[in-house]
Amino acid sequence: MAVSSTFTAGSGEGYDRIMGRWSARLAEPFLDFSGCNDGEDILDAGCGTGSLTSALSRRINARSITGVDFSPIYIDYASRIIRDPRITFKVGDICALPFADHSFDRVLSLLVLHFVPQTERAVVELRRVARPGATVSAAVWDVRGGYVANRMFYDTAAAFDDEGRKRRAHNYTRPTTRPGELAAAWHAAGFTDVRDTALHIRMEFSAFDDFWVPLAGKDGPGAEYLAAMPAGRRDRLHDLVRDAYLDGEPDGPRSYAAIAWAVAGTAPA
Repeated sequence: MAVSSTFTAGSGEGYDRIMGRWSARLAEPFLDFSGCNDGEDILDAGCGTGSLTSALSRRINARSITGVDFSPIYIDYASRIIRDPRITFKVGDICALPFADHSFDRVLSLLVLHFVPQTERAVVELRRVARPGATVSAAVWDVRGGYVANRMFYDTAAAFDDEGRKRRAHNYTRPTTRPGELAAAWHAAGFTDVRDTALHIRMEFSAFDDFWVPLAGKDGPGAEYLAAMPAGRRDRLHDLVRDAYLDGEPDGPRSYAAIAWAVAGTAPA
């Protein structure tokens, strides 16, 4: 059976620590780029724990906001912490969305498509559920060239062992993460008025533990890699990554640039 998402899901709290806090920050420039209007029916495809859904609910008086995600764990968490009569969360597959054709005025997908092996199928689904004239927009990390904190971990891992080298190669060749790939996918799916850009945020960590503990949790590709490692080797990698984080200075706050590619297009009639 085809796998529609390769993201390892452990807990809603764990996702918020590893990625949700950055999704919430990225949601703001993403919505500035994508737009959103009062009175719309909006789909958040691959909503995770609801960072983009929450940002939408604060910005506009939407008619409805629907968040759908592959992980029942994240949908349960989002449903418990986000209470708004306009918002509905449901489990669903981005490659086979559980909605009729032309259901939404705006379709958004934040930090999802690079974890979907069948990216073309997912993009076709985003178009299918969009009404004619709807904006369909997505963003993914520029993992190879603009994701400093992530590179610090994987470059250290790649020097540490063969498995780390394989995982770095896999993570930095994910679909739609290279320059121009998102726009090419939108053109291939038949969207019109396609535009793309780079969105910039910063990731701040209070100390090394704030950086490492989420990585060593149960969510995301880093956690999957670390969980398979014997404790002694994991401790050794911890120390090497800590050296990279410290960078010759005492432990404490650090701030790293993070860039995401974004694309938007109009669903044709």
